[in-house]
Amino acid sequence: MYLADRRGTTAPASAAAAPGTRPGRRAAAVPGTVLALGAVSLITDVSSEMVSAVLPLYLLTGLGLSPLGFGVLDGLNNGVGALVRLAGGHLADRGRSGHKTVAAVGYGLSALCKPLLLLAHTVPLIGAVIAVDRTGKGLRTAPRDAMISLATEPEHRGRAFGVHRAMDTAGALLGPLVAFAVLRLAGGPLLADGGEKGGYDAVFAVSGCVAALGVLVLLLFVPGRQRGERAPSPAPASLRDAVALLRLPALRRLTVCAVLLGLTTVSDSFLYLLLQRRLGLSAQWFPLLPLGTAAAFLLLAVPLGALADRIGRRRLFLAGHGLLLLAYGLLLGPVSGDAVAVCVLLLHGAFYASTDGVLAAAAADAVPEGQRGAGLALVGTGQALARFACSLAFGAAWSAAGGTTALAWSAGALALCVAGAAYVLREPRDPSEVPS
Repeated sequence: MYLADRRGTTAPASAAAAPGTRPGRRAAAVPGTVLALGAVSLITDVSSEMVSAVLPLYLLTGLGLSPLGFGVLDGLNNGVGALVRLAGGHLADRGRSGHKTVAAVGYGLSALCKPLLLLAHTVPLIGAVIAVDRTGKGLRTAPRDAMISLATEPEHRGRAFGVHRAMDTAGALLGPLVAFAVLRLAGGPLLADGGEKGGYDAVFAVSGCVAALGVLVLLLFVPGRQRGERAPSPAPASLRDAVALLRLPALRRLTVCAVLLGLTTVSDSFLYLLLQRRLGLSAQWFPLLPLGTAAAFLLLAVPLGALADRIGRRRLFLAGHGLLLLAYGLLLGPVSGDAVAVCVLLLHGAFYASTDGVLAAAAADAVPEGQRGAGLALVGTGQALARFACSLAFGAAWSAAGGTTALAWSAGALALCVAGAAYVLREPRDPSEVPS
């Protein structure tokens, strides 16, 4: 079954040249704008993953938070910024500011949140800081992806998003290592003791400095406007037009599938906690578990992005969720040991390499250039809200029946959703449903 979603590979002769290229010359597969945004994401992800690598263990072991409570906080990571993402994408398309300015506000807001963690000593305060941080992420994601798609020729979008995600993941790979090193140098305990945060304060302080550097790189090296980006408009932004994009059949199908599969995608933090308990891994090594996922993502993002350009982006998106299902199966299987852990992390990274940038590239094909930010935000919002619901449900299931049982339920639901998504993304009967 072929899932048609590819555009023609020949750009019109009259099309405007991509930024940084001369008229009449073929645009580079990976423009400088993509590399600059990749550098921003790399630096920002070092900052974010420093915090993400230590926060789950701190909350559950240090503050005694229940799995259900952690599911609520983890859901904030995926859900709070969802509606903000929709507004951010639409504002970048229709407002006076443009994609770069909206993205800069989002990056800046997240950078300001890192030092606030130094003052947060209770779960409610930490939850509030996470909510504001995710608001910043929601603002910046759609404008950033819109800039990548507008700067790149359609036939190279899978590769361009793969390069960006690879650079982003390099930051995710470095972040836990930096956090681990800072904890060791600070000499503080990895687990909270008597209310003291120990080395965590050092991690949060360094994270804030790194995030500020990312904002500076964005302001200095990313061009202000991309090919196809609208000039400033005096008209006020309205979300009604963004939601109306669901009338486009290709975008509607993709959004439905992103929501369907997001409802059964267990969050990274829960996956690492399950893996740590399965292996009996010492708490001090927990921050290093994301490195396996990040390493696989880094190695596979570019080749799988290029593969998506050739075989179809929606097809690879579905295959990626099949890889995630295999990872769940290994965690649930009778075999244990280091080899199983390595395989689970490799499959987890391959899942992200097959879906993250690939979904953005597929969504970019389905919407007009003038509404690129809003269209990408719409798909991302649906996926984020679905993953928020999944975090709540998984946390509740873990509290009620245990982590292994909760994962078994999630694996069964994911298998059904992959089959349902394959049906939704079947080859369109109406030629008008194929993006052009």
